[in-house]
Amino acid sequence: MRFDVAIIGGGPGGSTCGAFLRKYKPKLKVGIFERETFPRDHVGESQLPAIGKVLNELGIWDRIEAADFPIKVGGTYKWGRSDDLWDFHFLPNGEFHDEPRPGKYRGQRLETAFQVDRAVYDKILLDYARELGCDVFEGTGVREVVHEGDTVSKLILDNGDDVEARHFVDASGHIGLLRRSIGVKVDEPSTLKNVAFWDYWQNAEWAVELGIGGTRIQVMSVGYGWLWFIPLSPSRTSIGFVCPADYYKKSGLKPQDLYRKAVQDEPRIRDLVQNATCEDKFATTKDWSFLAERLTGANWILVGESAGFADPILSAGLSLTHASAREAAFSILEVDRGGDKQWIDEQYGGRNARRVLQHIRFADYWYAGNRHFSDLKEYTREIARDAGLDLDAENAFRWLGTGGFIEEDLGIGGFGTLSFSALQQVANRLSDAPSKHAYSGYNGFVLNFEGARRIKVPHYESGRVLPIPAWTRDGKILPLSGLIGYLVKGLEANPQVTKAFAAMANELRQVGITYDHAIHGGALQCLEALIRDGWVECRRYKSSELLLDDLPEETTFFQKNRDETLPKRRSRQNLDPAP
Repeated sequence: MRFDVAIIGGGPGGSTCGAFLRKYKPKLKVGIFERETFPRDHVGESQLPAIGKVLNELGIWDRIEAADFPIKVGGTYKWGRSDDLWDFHFLPNGEFHDEPRPGKYRGQRLETAFQVDRAVYDKILLDYARELGCDVFEGTGVREVVHEGDTVSKLILDNGDDVEARHFVDASGHIGLLRRSIGVKVDEPSTLKNVAFWDYWQNAEWAVELGIGGTRIQVMSVGYGWLWFIPLSPSRTSIGFVCPADYYKKSGLKPQDLYRKAVQDEPRIRDLVQNATCEDKFATTKDWSFLAERLTGANWILVGESAGFADPILSAGLSLTHASAREAAFSILEVDRGGDKQWIDEQYGGRNARRVLQHIRFADYWYAGNRHFSDLKEYTREIARDAGLDLDAENAFRWLGTGGFIEEDLGIGGFGTLSFSALQQVANRLSDAPSKHAYSGYNGFVLNFEGARRIKVPHYESGRVLPIPAWTRDGKILPLSGLIGYLVKGLEANPQVTKAFAAMANELRQVGITYDHAIHGGALQCLEALIRDGWVECRRYKSSELLLDDLPEETTFFQKNRDETLPKRRSRQNLDPAP
């Protein structure tokens, strides 16, 4: 069999990559080889809002919405320094309004996510890739990757057939079949060596139901690990337990016994499953964060978890997979147009490696900030010590931001898949000494490009990889695009912040954008990122008021849990019958 692109793995990484290839170049011959037959269960069900944009561009968001997955509006956590519950919101103050379903990708749905039953979700994606013209081979494993040096010549399938292609994509997940065959090493930059156990439950109660189909996942620490509770449908829930591998070995318990013990030891989860039935599909995996040393080669590219994996505490797995799959497809298309392969590969590898590493670092920090793990105090101290953290938010920020606080493709202040503001509020929640905004107490901001050099960074749009101008220095990147680009123009016009924002507003008006409250909030986040990445020096001028630190104790992203004011139980009539 001969293809333009051969993809190993039909999960979200492989199907998304294949579908984008066919969407933007329908004549491309794409083969997807999946060893299992769908539908099949798979862990990793909780999403982040960034995925919605990818699904919408792909043209499949409406189909995912029609599957009636619960709408994720945030999460409820027992984590940190006490047993108090607190909520993380995707929407301002957690205000999710009643809307009929199926809904459209607009309004509040731009800022929410799905909690997906992977047996259903992955099949929808793979069937869509097939509908767009990909040749999909289910129940067809790859037995061998044949290569000469760094160039893959063919795949040999389990049935003995050969598959030749111009490009090869490894979307085989943790197993990293092509990555291992080529001999690409992986780095394990984290001290976290966790194991995960999980099963599925029928008719567990939801902790809270918001509007029509809206809910929050539950993340509850139990001293020796933590539990996830993710409703996947009106009747089905994924419940998992994560703990250090060393703790599991020392416990003397069988995996399933330790899992059941954790479920019973956490009062909130125990209450939610009181009348539920376990499906007895118990599964386990090691949960070790890693990053491949390189993500591209002569004619191959790594996508999703074959390239790297970060601890699931941040629910980032599917976001990283969908983003890398989209950018891999665009990279292949741009190379076929005659683009500079070396530059395209470098940019793809660099940005996706940074994303994974940022999430690994963030997970380390998240664990180190959980002093509730009374049985694991020395373990969390080790994480903090190795990471150079003392749980102070300012020091944590310096460490977390090694790769920069700017999302270069979008030109906004961000970190991995989190907004900068959300990141700062997480750090404040977990630290002993809350951080202040870097711009607080100043009103002048002078650009500093000393020692920086001009480069091009990629913008991924409509199947293209387009170069945009940027500065780089000390591993940090400043793209002259998006909101960051407009802010830089404003500061070039006048370093006094009120006049800079006025100049920025004028530039935006010329392209039909109104400088409103939301844009102002984004501009402040961009300013924060510029300061922390060293592109701006702060000044105090006598001619205008200073910017103030405006983070109240109760922020828009984090609030004390108030579920007692919301309906905790759903009527049994609303539950779908068990399959």
